[in-house]
Amino acid sequence: MTEPIPDPFADQPDWAPQPPRPIEIVPAAGRVELRGQRVLVGLPGLGWRADLRADERVVQNSRTYVPVIPEHEWYRAESDQVEVFAPLVPVERVWVETVGSRTTPATAVGSSVHLVSLDAPAHRAPTPVFETDSITGRRVVHMVGSVEHRDLRAVTETYSGAEGDICVRVAPEVEWYRWAWRGQSPTTLEVPVHLLWIE
Repeated sequence: MTEPIPDPFADQPDWAPQPPRPIEIVPAAGRVELRGQRVLVGLPGLGWRADLRADERVVQNSRTYVPVIPEHEWYRAESDQVEVFAPLVPVERVWVETVGSRTTPATAVGSSVHLVSLDAPAHRAPTPVFETDSITGRRVVHMVGSVEHRDLRAVTETYSGAEGDICVRVAPEVEWYRWAWRGQSPTTLEVPVHLLWIE
């Protein structure tokens, strides 16, 4: 009874927020909802294209296809209620980004090189913004306690805020894309860098 009680917060400082749940990539051929989901298309061994969104599956001549739309066009279609062209991609060439379950972060050992398999698209674990070089335009997750705010884009690099914090300005993703197709500046939010993660 003289042994010390283990500290459940020993490996996590009280000021450090928990990382967001990681993105997991699953085949679109599985039983997964597609409408509005971020997807990747490509071929094993060749490569992958991202920043795309999907619509519901379509069956033609007993083959299943996924309508795939560049993300900026998907946001324009949803925001302005217009139709956009969506090429049909065979379902076996489409992979869906889903939010995974919270896991214990693995500690990197040795080299910073991270090798992946070319059999399926890979996604890195969330990275704290303060550990990255450049973030403007990147997808970020704003952590408020254990709540994840996703579908955000960084609109600045890190800078010194009015209160002396190191900050980044972020915008909702729909406004980030609206900025491109209408020239309408986004509404931004100043967020301390320690609350942001690259998705």
